[in-house]
Amino acid sequence: MTKLKQFDALKLFDFEESNFHLTVHGQNYYELVYIYKGSGIHEINNNSLAYKAGDLFVISPEDQHNFKIEKRTRVIAIKFTDDYFSNSNHWTQQNQTINKPIAIMNNKLLKEIKLDLNPEIRKILRNTIDNILLYNSDGSLSTSPLVFHQILSIFGIIIETMTKMLLFGINDFPAKELLISYIHQHIYEPKQIQIKQIAAHFNIAPTYFSTYFKRNFDMGYRDYLTAYKITLIDKRLASGLFTFRQIADEFGFNDESHFSHFYKNSKGVSPSAYSRSKK
Repeated sequence: MTKLKQFDALKLFDFEESNFHLTVHGQNYYELVYIYKGSGIHEINNNSLAYKAGDLFVISPEDQHNFKIEKRTRVIAIKFTDDYFSNSNHWTQQNQTINKPIAIMNNKLLKEIKLDLNPEIRKILRNTIDNILLYNSDGSLSTSPLVFHQILSIFGIIIETMTKMLLFGINDFPAKELLISYIHQHIYEPKQIQIKQIAAHFNIAPTYFSTYFKRNFDMGYRDYLTAYKITLIDKRLASGLFTFRQIADEFGFNDESHFSHFYKNSKGVSPSAYSRSKK
């Protein structure tokens, strides 16, 4: 598999084609991918997400992705490294603590589903992309405070959309968002999301963690884990690309029976029945 490399803090790519010029690949940088026009399928980490004009995707260094173009597509790719935010002179003391773009880029849920952008937000996002494209002709993209805050506004769009979708109660940044991001990053590692482990990671007393979580997210920690796991599992079952054994192994269940019992208790139907309903 090809591994693309970039060492500049920020680069902008604007291209239009009928056949994507790469195969499945990884990269050492982060990437905001905006679909300016066209349609097709975005394949990322074994997930296939249909895309159309106005859609936005986030790509991280651990991801593998590719595009299957169905209708000639124009892509605007904003590519940046950790240095773009960590070494930026454009942060203020205030927003340095309330914005965590890299944590958002690493959110695994954003690789499983597509952001559901409403028409008004799509217009705002399109205008933001146009602003960055217009400025790009100047040649000082990576050092521009104007471009920096335009990119931050894209993260604002992502955050607002996430709160209206599957993430619960993430308005208080960074603590809540980082906690959710940690859960999503380690959802396939049961030991890492045990209360004892996650409480220690965030320096919260284990005996208080469940109360803290429910107070901040309006649902119990176990309930949240179950809801998130079911969301991811449903995607795999609906795709028809995964066996029960593979799903059981991926999510740390002892065996297929353990997985099936968990699923049926959570949804009221067996994974087999759910799979059949999606065919």
